[in-house]
Amino acid sequence: MTDRFTPRYYEIEQALRARIDELSTGDSLPSDADLSREFGVSRMTVRQAFQPLVQEGLVERRPGKGTFVGDKSARRQATVIMGFSHEARKKGREPSSVVLGAELRGATDAEALALGIGKGEEIVSLRRLRLEDDVPIVIEAAALRGECRKVLGYDLATESLHQALRNEGIMLDRGRATILADRAGAEESGLLDIAEGDPLLVERVLIYDDSGAPVECTESRYAADRYQLDVDFVVNPER
Repeated sequence: MTDRFTPRYYEIEQALRARIDELSTGDSLPSDADLSREFGVSRMTVRQAFQPLVQEGLVERRPGKGTFVGDKSARRQATVIMGFSHEARKKGREPSSVVLGAELRGATDAEALALGIGKGEEIVSLRRLRLEDDVPIVIEAAALRGECRKVLGYDLATESLHQALRNEGIMLDRGRATILADRAGAEESGLLDIAEGDPLLVERVLIYDDSGAPVECTESRYAADRYQLDVDFVVNPER
């Protein structure tokens, strides 16, 4: 694999992750102005470094008060897009992946509709088995727009897909998820080491970049007894 330029915001992001690991929930972090001076970059670059940390819930931005370490509890909030590897490490577990397939191919009708492209248009197709401490947790099947093809040059068994996208200048911003239930078929049974017919938690996600364009649609099929989501909500006063 050829050498790649490491964006400055990514270097700062990694430095902040290291600091957060040494801090506790609620501890304050330096201001954007202080970090801008420390790293010799613009405040915009600092804000770009914070973006994935905010999305993962690792930090909280409180207007007028500052930036603080977020809730470091183990469970994922359903309102946060979080990479599998970061989520596993947050729980104190070691993530790993097995690539089941990685290729360029034509989009199916459903993929084309989700990604806003033509039927049969080129997409990146990536299927991985994701594990925590060598225990299989989820089978992920991702479809990405063709302009994401450079991620196929990464070792996606050991590297984060979302970090690869950021390295290539594709900034993920928001998404929409649908949660449903299913039962394991023969393939899920073998890969997840569960019985055929066992329950699965299925998450279908569509993720947009910072320009509002759909970039990735993914179906994740979890062994139901090995994963859970926390959901914050408000009560409808008319109920």
